[in-house]
Amino acid sequence: MILAGKVAVVTGASRGLGFEISRRFLQEGASILICARTSSDLLLACKELEKEAPGRVLAATADVSSEVDVNCLVERAIAAYGKLDVLVCNAGVYGPKGGIETVDWEAWRRAVDINILGTVLCCRAFLALLGRAGRGKVIILSGGGATKPLPYLSAYATAKAAVVRFAETLAEEVRSRNIDVNVVAPGALNTRLLDEILEAGPERVGESFYDASVRQKASGGTPLERGASLCVYLACEASDGITGKLISAVWDPWEQLDRWRDELQGSDIYTLRRITPEDRGKSWR
Repeated sequence: MILAGKVAVVTGASRGLGFEISRRFLQEGASILICARTSSDLLLACKELEKEAPGRVLAATADVSSEVDVNCLVERAIAAYGKLDVLVCNAGVYGPKGGIETVDWEAWRRAVDINILGTVLCCRAFLALLGRAGRGKVIILSGGGATKPLPYLSAYATAKAAVVRFAETLAEEVRSRNIDVNVVAPGALNTRLLDEILEAGPERVGESFYDASVRQKASGGTPLERGASLCVYLACEASDGITGKLISAVWDPWEQLDRWRDELQGSDIYTLRRITPEDRGKSWR
């Protein structure tokens, strides 16, 4: 019960990874406030999570890109728990699929609103509450789009790269307030987002990505538990002082990352950086 006594807000928690993160937080003793845009899905998720921990689950319908909704979420957290220890920014969408010159522009903007502005807005709104926690934690969910191009999913890829740099920046802004900010890359998950890719077909998402998605569907993908467990680690005291990092649930030795806490501070390990010719043993001067 390494999160006993902690309070967490998890966005986009009605299904998929957000639901699994919520479930793991409850198993580790936390009390949670979950949110999502669709009331019916949120209600079902809340009822299911209540079976894990009766009395430690609250739910609020909210669109994270709406300042009014997010402010109401803050008020709900204060009224229910009076504090916040962990904010998990998980809400996100793929957005339109296709070449940038053909996709619906309003759908592209909407995806950016949810993925980037929704993340920034939640962090902005909850920072004061997190600052009272002694050691606040912000965990932002990223994906493959942050570290490599994703043709035909430009809104998603752009947003995921942006939230990583935002997290790195925010981590420095709030370091003196004892708030840790990190980003999680959970791996290739078999969730509704994968189903969207398969439904869109190779004509809209590209043959390479579509074929990889078909193989992922067949293999089962990365277990949701892997990313959720990393979120538990980043929410608990063992990770105190680890901040401003993009951490892979699949490839990084995060279970023992606190062993290298001192080395990570001030290091560019697990961050987004530009590669120069010298980094590859070349001299172009």
